[in-house]
Parts: sequence; structure tokens; C-alpha cells
Amino acid sequence: MFAPEAVDPAVDRLAELAGGRPALELAIGTGRIGLPLAARGVAVSGIELSSAMVERLRAKPGGAEIAVTMGDMATTTVPGRFGLVYLVFNTLVNLTSQDAQVACFRNAADHLDPGGCFVVEVGIPQLRRLPPGERGNVIGIEEGYWGIDEFEVVEQKQVSHHFSATDDGVRHRQIPFRYVWPSELDLMARLAGLRLRYRWADWHGAPLTADSRSHVSVWEKPA
Repeated sequence: MFAPEAVDPAVDRLAELAGGRPALELAIGTGRIGLPLAARGVAVSGIELSSAMVERLRAKPGGAEIAVTMGDMATTTVPGRFGLVYLVFNTLVNLTSQDAQVACFRNAADHLDPGGCFVVEVGIPQLRRLPPGERGNVIGIEEGYWGIDEFEVVEQKQVSHHFSATDDGVRHRQIPFRYVWPSELDLMARLAGLRLRYRWADWHGAPLTADSRSHVSVWEKPA
């Protein structure tokens, strides 16, 4: 996630979309994207729920200069308006209800200037990998680590299970998500008064196909 080949294309694209205007990152975390974007001359602000992540952000060069408001990205507001609001690396699906995801889109739209863009990077549900009648698939097998994604397709719920071997036995960590399809996101955007401008398979702008594992979508607030 922190390698230049992962960070640089995202920062290039976001800087282009910002067009010299201020940017707001929802769930800014430790500044993986916000800090290099600010280094490009973009005035970056953030919203973040985790105080521990903000402490790590503040400890990095330039971290003290980024204004961060503590709170939930679906409901927390910050002063001012922005030419760009963005949400990266599957963070949207950490909101585990449709109502919360709809509220997030509305909150993003409320922070945008007319003509501004809301950008979301999120995975595409890999239900095609599920064998008939099964509810989980393997996402990783390494030395001392095993990962399984569990799906509840009726309610669009997903739980990522991570098993790690330790000196005290196997540690199990599980993370809940609500997966969402691109078409559903477009409807959320419409409810918030936004319209689709671009959709790519990655930050380089590759076309989206049936085999794409994720997408980067850009919705615009009409001028």
C-alpha cells in the first residue's frame, strides 16, 4: 500500500482532479495519500475517526500542517468548500449499512464546490469466485497466515477473516464490510445530486471490465 507504485498513480490522478483547489480526504488515516498530495501543493484537510491514526499522521513530516477533524466520515462536517473530496482503498465499505453509505455520499456532496468531484476507490464484490452453495473463498495463504472472505449475499455483508500463527497459537481477526456494486454507488451519487464523470479499473485509467477487481469512480457536482 505504501510503495511508490501504489501511491504515486493515485496522487497523480487526485492532483489532476483537484485542479489547484482544496481537497478533503474522508478517513485520512495516517496520511498515506494525503501527505504526498499536500506535497504537490494541494491544500489537504481530513476527517478521521481513529485518534491513533491521527497521532501517526502528526508524527510524519508535514503531518502537523494538515487540518484533521475527528469524527465519522458519513456525518462529520468541516468548514469551507472543496474542489475535491476523496475516499480511497475500500474504506467506503467499512460503513456497514446502506443508510451510512448514502449519508457518506450526501456528506461529500455537501462539502463540494459546484464543479467539484467526489472520488471513491473500492473493490468489486468477487461473488463469481464463490462455488455454488458456498459462502466463502480463500484470499490468502502464506507462511503463518490464512485469509478467508465470507459473504452473506442477501444483506450484502462480507466479513474478512484473517488467521495468523503466533507463539501463543492462532490469532483470528475479523473485519465486517458492506459490499456495494458500482451501479448502486451511482444511485447513491444521484441521491446526493452528483453525476458520474469517470470510471476506471485503476488509478492509471484502465478500462473497467467484467474481470476488474476494483474501480475508481469520479462523480461531479453540477456547476
